[in-house]
Amino acid sequence: MKQATIIYDSKTGNTEKVALAIRDGLQKGGLEVLVEKVENAHHIDFFDYDLICIGSPSYMWHPIDSINNFLTKKHEDYRSKGLIKLDSPKVSGKHALAFCTYSGPHTGIAEATPVCKIIGQFFDHLGFNIVGEWCILGELHVSEEISTKGRMGDIRGRPNLKDLEKVRDDSEKLASSLN
Repeated sequence: MKQATIIYDSKTGNTEKVALAIRDGLQKGGLEVLVEKVENAHHIDFFDYDLICIGSPSYMWHPIDSINNFLTKKHEDYRSKGLIKLDSPKVSGKHALAFCTYSGPHTGIAEATPVCKIIGQFFDHLGFNIVGEWCILGELHVSEEISTKGRMGDIRGRPNLKDLEKVRDDSEKLASSLN
């Protein structure tokens, strides 16, 4: 059975909801899945898995520090082991999914896209196949103004059941494509 791991951090619960929806979809699609918060994931070797999923809230169009620091440390470790090569050759059977949650009050999804690109670049350097960069709209729980008057309109309650069902469905399709 193919294996996946989901590593994430979540400040308000939005990213955690998405991580668990991804887990459910991947499992339904036939993958064995390990889910870890980033602070418990330092022991994980990405090369032990067929699919690595990394999730972060968007903060000023970047991954939050815990995810960024985790990936930087992993990059240094893999580089010291000679696993990051200058031409980043593809590693057969190794895939990565970057996902983030965002509120986008100023410029919408443009605030989230760089988060997934940054996470994706880490895996591209390893030679993993980037299978997705998913940006999921989420309420900013600390500001009703941002959650009601920003570019994305009224986003209270997001990600909602419909959003999470789409994530589960997309994850199931992803898992099926890897089997």
